[in-house]
Amino acid sequence: MAAAARRNPGLVPGPVSVPGPEKRILCVGLVCLDIISVVEAYPAEDSDTRCVSQRWQRGGNASNSCTVLALLGAPCAFMGSLATGHAADFIVADFRRRGVDVTHVAWQPRGDMPCACCVVSAASGTRTIVLYDTNLPDVTALDFERVDLSQYKWIHWEARNAAEQAVMMQRVERHNRTRPPEERVRTSVELEKPREEHLPLMGLGDVVFISKDLAQHFGYRSAPEALRGLRSRVQPGAILICAWAEEGADAIGPGGELVHSDAFPPETLVDTLGAGDTFNAAVIFALSAGKTLQDAITFGCRIAGRKCGIQGFDGIV
Repeated sequence: MAAAARRNPGLVPGPVSVPGPEKRILCVGLVCLDIISVVEAYPAEDSDTRCVSQRWQRGGNASNSCTVLALLGAPCAFMGSLATGHAADFIVADFRRRGVDVTHVAWQPRGDMPCACCVVSAASGTRTIVLYDTNLPDVTALDFERVDLSQYKWIHWEARNAAEQAVMMQRVERHNRTRPPEERVRTSVELEKPREEHLPLMGLGDVVFISKDLAQHFGYRSAPEALRGLRSRVQPGAILICAWAEEGADAIGPGGELVHSDAFPPETLVDTLGAGDTFNAAVIFALSAGKTLQDAITFGCRIAGRKCGIQGFDGIV
């Protein structure tokens, strides 16, 4: 973390004071192979277009958040499923290059690696994703039983197989009830897709991230409106956060206070792929370092804005 602060003075929150080795942040969710083609402008249907560049990149919401946490200097680990093969070899090597712990990867005996074909328009900076979400099983509560919770200060879930994830989160709640406050694990969950089976997870996390898409699915027209309308779904004392693209982000704290941060758009919009994952990771990083909710969402918007001004993630700090 100190190294990150030297690269980015005045922006990265200060380190947490933890006796001994600093505890880690665990992200649970998807990792996939992103095949990214950058084009001058989004192509018309049934046309032939040359791309400006093409690259393989490790993707997936939880995976991307690990990348950002590592770049910010936070010790972190990833938990998700992989299937053996060339794509998995690339993904594991990239995790290790970033310093992300992959001890808790669940190697599946069946299924294929998910793959996302991403088209990034240089003209607009927007991204269009076609995901081949395969038959690869997600990690289960039984897999999660092998996680030593004492090694972590924060665990974040990307909502996927919600019934299994609820059992995981309940395990952390039981763990926390037997520990003093300084040894408890904070939890967060991201609900991005408007899927009914994911909604019970809103009532389990200490911090709940909801997407603009989810808010609009419920008929809300702004982040503050969504937060007020959905606050009753989170547990008492929880934080509810909603980012709203170019309008920035809003959050409701444990006492019902509403805070807002404007967006920090780059001079030129280059690549929005992973911007939401970047925001989530930066907010978690700041909150885990003891920053206020206002400072955390402002930091999240600032780092997400930096990410939108570059290809990939290198250069956000």
